[in-house]
Amino acid sequence: MRHRVAGRHLGRETSHRLALYRNLVTDLLRHERITTTEAKAKEIRPMAERIITLGRRGDLHARRQALSFLYDTRVAKKVFDDIGPRMANRPGGYLRITGTEPRKGDGARMAVIELVDYVDVPPTPRPHRVTAAPSSAASPLGAPPAAAEPIAAIAAPVETPPSTAASEDSSAAAAEVADPAVATPAEEIESPLEEEKKSEDD
Repeated sequence: MRHRVAGRHLGRETSHRLALYRNLVTDLLRHERITTTEAKAKEIRPMAERIITLGRRGDLHARRQALSFLYDTRVAKKVFDDIGPRMANRPGGYLRITGTEPRKGDGARMAVIELVDYVDVPPTPRPHRVTAAPSSAASPLGAPPAAAEPIAAIAAPVETPPSTAASEDSSAAAAEVADPAVATPAEEIESPLEEEKKSEDD
């Protein structure tokens, strides 16, 4: 029985557990804030603080020791060029662990581990979002946008040849004569009463 034996197994073998710690420390120093379980946060805190202390030293041997633990060389460069100088006047205690609500599903206790001066870090600039041009404000709300006027309507009208126009006029006159339903002008119509008055006058 392992009474009073320090450290957490976390249900993993030694190699798997060490790789997990190295990944977590690398991500913590890259993003300066991560969310993980409370047990993992308490395990990686002394490891990450040891790397930051190496960054404060800044010599070649300290850089090689940090590179032997971290997976990313760019993170090691950030520790020695940025994080180390920021913590130059702080004798330890570089990290903060804050508990959060339990994880959905298994109810594991979660925590946020971050650098103590994380709030002073400028936010990462987001890429500029390109949006479409706004539609015309003249159209009423809810009404579909007016369709563009077709090019054919803008063009000049095509002139009809004289022979075709003459044939169209003759066909229209013939249709008026043949159709009895065509209305006669009101001036040409005489009522029966007017005809009787004319006959009496004569």
